[in-house]
Amino acid sequence: MPKLSLIVPVYNEEKLLPELIERFMKLSLPTEKEWIFIDDASKDQSLAILEAESKKHGFRVLKQEKNQGKGAAIIRGIQAATGDYIVIQDADFEYDPNDIPSLLEPLLQNKADVVYGSRFKKSSLQVHRTYHYFINRFLTSMSNLLSGIYLTDMETCYKVFRADLLKSMNLTSQRFGIEVELTAYIAKVRARIYELPISYFPRT
Repeated sequence: MPKLSLIVPVYNEEKLLPELIERFMKLSLPTEKEWIFIDDASKDQSLAILEAESKKHGFRVLKQEKNQGKGAAIIRGIQAATGDYIVIQDADFEYDPNDIPSLLEPLLQNKADVVYGSRFKKSSLQVHRTYHYFINRFLTSMSNLLSGIYLTDMETCYKVFRADLLKSMNLTSQRFGIEVELTAYIAKVRARIYELPISYFPRT
């Protein structure tokens, strides 16, 4: 059976983590699953919570010795992943992990190499903050012009990759620029791309 590695970068999320982890562990998938949490040198009790919860649920915890940014944490998780597919999951309640099985399906059917979960497709549940909405739309439009790929949501957290494709990337962006870098790479290698709607619930 194929395996999905779910990579979760974490930074100062102690208030959310216990409930979030319980929700993540209930996720049902048509594959084996491997959860990898990367603590990016949190200043609160996030690492201690992760280590305690990992003993109960059996997921992996990686520790960054100093804060390097989301991109660096993702790269560390990619290097450690052992699954056939890899997805990035934020450590908050903005994205619903129950969307992941539908995003994974085109990969399992060998119809895609990467699947983007779009917050802006018409059939998605859209609840957006105006400022963030226009910033995301602007960045996506610029990415479309430069990459030659038409996407509705380049900045989405949910990107599911064939692991061999993702591991072959020489990623260097340590912070949020990794979203642009990922898209630029799949444009360069002419990967097969799907984009499917997801639900989205922004933080207050």
